Formats: sequence, C-alpha cells, structure tokens
Amino acid sequence: MKKHILLLPLLIFLAACQHKNAEEKVLEQPNINNVVTLTGAQYKNAGVQTDLLQKRNLSTVLKLNGKIDVPPQNSISVSTAFGGFLKSTKLLPGMPVKKGEVIATIEDERYIQLQQDYLTTKAKLKFSENEYYRQKELNQSKASSDKLFQETEMDFTTQKIALNALAEKLRLINVQPETLTESNLSRSINIYSSIDGFVSKVNVNIGKYVNPSDILFELINPEDIHLNLKVFEKDVTKLSIGQKLMAYNNNDPDKKYHCEIILISQDLSADRSAEVHCHFDDYDKTLSPGMYMNAEVEIALKNSLSIHEEAIVNFEGKDFVFISTDTTRFEMVEIEKGITENSFTEIHFLVARNFSQTKFVTKGAYSLLMQLKNTSE
Repeated sequence: MKKHILLLPLLIFLAACQHKNAEEKVLEQPNINNVVTLTGAQYKNAGVQTDLLQKRNLSTVLKLNGKIDVPPQNSISVSTAFGGFLKSTKLLPGMPVKKGEVIATIEDERYIQLQQDYLTTKAKLKFSENEYYRQKELNQSKASSDKLFQETEMDFTTQKIALNALAEKLRLINVQPETLTESNLSRSINIYSSIDGFVSKVNVNIGKYVNPSDILFELINPEDIHLNLKVFEKDVTKLSIGQKLMAYNNNDPDKKYHCEIILISQDLSADRSAEVHCHFDDYDKTLSPGMYMNAEVEIALKNSLSIHEEAIVNFEGKDFVFISTDTTRFEMVEIEKGITENSFTEIHFLVARNFSQTKFVTKGAYSLLMQLKNTSE
C-alpha cells in the first residue's frame, strides 16, 4: 500500500511535465493565420523567389540645422583709444571695405594735447642728451661732482622713457610720431579698416561723442566663414572630422553647398547638443553671417541585415516578410523597417528566432499576402 502512495505523486508530476512540454511545442509552432500553403499551380503563378538574408553596408541621411558664422579673428569691432566726436564717415551696413581704407574721422582737443606733449618731450630730450654728454665729460675730468652727473643721467633716461611712451600713444590713434612736427599738428585723427570685408553694423552718427569703450563699427572678413551646426547627443558619435555634407537654405533649397566638418565640440549645452563647425569648399558671397542653414550628412551603417524592399508587405498597419518553411509553405513574420538605400531596406525582427539559414521570399510576397487574406476570409 505504501508503494502505491509513493508512486501516485510521481505519476502526477510526470503527467504535468508532459502537459507542459506539449504546451511549449504548441507555442513554438507558427500561428496558423500567418501561414499560407500553395498548390503547384499557385506557386508557379505567384512567381515566388527565395534567398538567404544578407548583411549590407547601408547609409542614411542625418538632417541638421544651424547658421553661418565667422571665427573671432574675422569679426572686427572698431573703437577709438581716447574717444572723441565723430567728424565724418560714409559707412553703411553691407558696404565693402578695403584694408587700410579710412572709414571714419574723430576729433578732440586731447589729440592736440598728446601731439604737443610729444613734441615738447622730444625737445626736452634733445637738451637732456646734450647736458648728459657735457656732464659726463666734466665728470671724467673731475670738473663736476658725481651727484650732478647722476642727476643729469637720470633726467636723460626719464625723458627717453616719456618720449617712447608718448610715441606709442600716438600710434594708438594712427599718428606716426616720426612724421610729426610743430607745423602739422591736427585736432582730428583717422580710423582705418584692418581687414578686407564688409560692414555688418554702424553704431554711431556724425557729431556723436564716443568713449573708448564704445564700438563704432563692426566689420567682417567673409573669406573664412563657416557653417555652425547643432547636433544632439545621440547623433554626435555618427560624425567625424573630414566628413562631407551638403548645406542649403530655405530660400533656395535647390542650391547646394559642399562642406566638410573641421571641428566637433566636446562640450554639450543644456539641451544636450554639441556644435559642429564645417568649412565651405567654395566661398559664396551670397552667404552672410547669421543666415540659417539646413544640412544633410550621409551616415554609413555597416553590416545591417537587409532585404529587397519588394519583399516587405504591409498589412493592417504593420510590416511583414515571408519565410519559406517548405517548398510551397510560407510563414508571415512581423518586422520593423530601418533605413532604405538602393532598394534594400534594413529590417529588425520582433521575434527571437534564428533566421541565419532561413530562406526569405524576395519576389512574389504580395501574391502570398493576397492568398493568405483569401484563405482567412
């Protein structure tokens, strides 16, 4: 009796295991609603062709936006060292300028005083120089004291320092001290363009007093303009220095500009984006700093499972492919589509199955879908 009691639980356990295995086998079988079986004639009329999946190097286009920018060395803010009243200027925004061209004239009484101080110091230096050499000669013969000679030497050195300092101040206001004489003193000075380019901003008008900290004009040298693109964090790793891209603006989208990535910022902004700087292959004068641009970058994806787009069918808003389970028996498997290039589409399976040795329908997929729908109905 005890033997029968011990065997009963064992039999129950074995029966449960067999039932569970049977359920797993049923679950592993494909859904009958996704399977279509063709007759010989149907198979021939459908024109079905099959092939194994292949990995291909596909590429997609990453779309970005940004604006035209210039490096700091090509954007010039013009001001005056000592301030004054704007006497004249002909500049207007957009006007071209040449390096060395007079772009404005400033006048102030301090310019007269600075020139006067320079010429006065120059005259004093000449006297101090003569006195220095005279005292030096007297000191060598002991005709004058060492103290007097040292005082003369100190005065001579002080005058040289003062003259050099005043000469540098004159150069700051574009007055050449070498050509300055008592007969050519002037109350006005000229401001010159330091670059070839164009005027982007004019912040003053004639008669206005400007301080040294005021910016009179802003000039831009457009020869080194570049494209500053905004790239989000998830796409930064897809880009590399030297990569080519095409840029265009919304006003003329058919006109493309060839560019090359020259710098990728390593810092992310608050919105998790980085700056990518691109150089134009050919400079176009119609491109102005601050202009908004769009860009398209071709991104390569290597070793992607792909299939001809003709093999993918859409049914009830979902994408499917057919696999061959027998010569005339086919199963419909749901997928997610990726990028498409040259009629081949990257695919991702939604079921965890090994399809490495499975043949996929490459032609006649829609014929199978129609047959499957007719069978279901």
